[in-house]
Amino acid sequence: MVFRKLPGVSASGMGLRLSQKFVFLIFLSGLVTLCFGALFFLPDSVRLKRIFLSKTETQPVTVGSGSGSENDAREHLKRPKEQDHPRAMTSTKGDTSTKLKSLSRKPAVSREATEERLAGGRSATVPDSDANWDTFSYDKFRRCLLKPPLGRDGGRPSDPKTTERRDKVKEMMKFAWDNYKRYAWGKNELRPLTRNGHIGNMFGGLRGASIIDSLDTLYIMGLMDEYNDAKQWVQSSLDLNSNGEASLFEVNIRYVGGLLSAYYLTGEELFKTKAVELGEKLLPIEKPHGLYPNFLSPVSGNWVQHHVSIGGLGDSFYEYLIKSYLMSDKTDDDAKMMYYSALEAIEANLVQKSPGGLTYMAEWRGGILDHKMGHLACFSGGMIGIGADDGAPEKRQHYLDLAAEITHTCHESYTRSATKLGPEAFRFDSGAEATATRLSDRYYILRPEVIESYMYMWRLTHDPKYREWGWEAVEALEEHCRVESGFSGIRDVYTMTVSHDNMQQSFFLSETLKYLYLLFSDDDLLPLEDWVFNTEAHPLPIIRKSCLQDEATQDKTVSE
Repeated sequence: MVFRKLPGVSASGMGLRLSQKFVFLIFLSGLVTLCFGALFFLPDSVRLKRIFLSKTETQPVTVGSGSGSENDAREHLKRPKEQDHPRAMTSTKGDTSTKLKSLSRKPAVSREATEERLAGGRSATVPDSDANWDTFSYDKFRRCLLKPPLGRDGGRPSDPKTTERRDKVKEMMKFAWDNYKRYAWGKNELRPLTRNGHIGNMFGGLRGASIIDSLDTLYIMGLMDEYNDAKQWVQSSLDLNSNGEASLFEVNIRYVGGLLSAYYLTGEELFKTKAVELGEKLLPIEKPHGLYPNFLSPVSGNWVQHHVSIGGLGDSFYEYLIKSYLMSDKTDDDAKMMYYSALEAIEANLVQKSPGGLTYMAEWRGGILDHKMGHLACFSGGMIGIGADDGAPEKRQHYLDLAAEITHTCHESYTRSATKLGPEAFRFDSGAEATATRLSDRYYILRPEVIESYMYMWRLTHDPKYREWGWEAVEALEEHCRVESGFSGIRDVYTMTVSHDNMQQSFFLSETLKYLYLLFSDDDLLPLEDWVFNTEAHPLPIIRKSCLQDEATQDKTVSE
């Protein structure tokens, strides 16, 4: 993996000092905190193996740091795009993928030794003794949630108009799922025009990405027959013994995140077991104890290429700083400090105002601003919004206003196209504002980031415009992306004679439709007080260690 250098950062061989070493792999730390963090509180492989039952033998897996993404704009122009979600650290020319060594397993341990306490710390008297770990109890975890995950009535709104819109989103999900099941069952994604499945190379031979990505969406929508079909496939057909090269990021956010969220929502041990089995394959990846560029040289340890972005390649780094803080029940002060420090630098260097009054996030290339904002960067409205309340008191309203301004700009990128869907990237130069000026940026692949920000801003402000904007997106998806056998991305949002790319992305089921459903639901469906959404919109619980420890203490007292 190669990251880039910021102005002012030493380019010498000793340039990667303490703070930079921490930054170098903080992205992976964020992934671990949000996806693996729901499994354990100290991110090390020994802890993971102690929590749940581990397998005695598995095949080695080769995992790349992000190479294998098919979401390259140049490839998009060559043929109907077979994109996978590009929030991964996509490889650049000259990069080499990171390969894991074969994972050698320790002898199997007993169920009692492996199903130990999920929450809390080691014994103060015998810190290394397995005997001092409590058994994790799903019931204890549920009691530590502030509200029921599905709310009083599944989040059903009292307003008939909003209920009708929510039901429409549910119908879209069932339509997308039914066609996937009919034509692409067990494959990673559906090709709705040719009515067959797509596998791709992003997941290293793993299958069923759309199934894993859909588990929690089906469950919260109450599509229980469909959910049970998905669960049965996980039980009987999900094979994790893959030798292919995969994107660590994508496998983490989709497979690990999807399995963990399904477990925490349902309590089904099947999902926990599969998540741990896959997690153990990923753990050999090394983890470490202003603005951060996207690339770092693994040879010199220096920042390289000088590319700073809140969009693809850089977005999840910033997202996971604030989400790591929130998921820790606001106890991770390091993540908090790094997030607000980075946000100040983002405002100082990247946030711009167009002549027409639109606030946007530019990109920094070699110290020169590129007045372009990607669709992926539109998640930042929601990110800044959910972090507003924990900023400095004098800046909280400012952050909320900034979040609203960015979300407004992203909405403009939709309204200024013929289809009312947003392009892959839009520019603010040569007289253009919030429009794609290059042919390679005109496509839309069912992306969720704009709708994601609508959902968060609705939850934070209850301004009805966000629901209206979401409904505009529903209507546009129905008119331009719905085909006879599913939903497909389109190659040019600026023409009404659409050309479809023949791909129903798994993140359409996991993110786009889930965020729309939540937008039209009451706030008590997956309340933000209890849940944090990972990059793939899989809800993971806020971990209240003190509550879990109190529950364990009470149970011990009762048993005595």
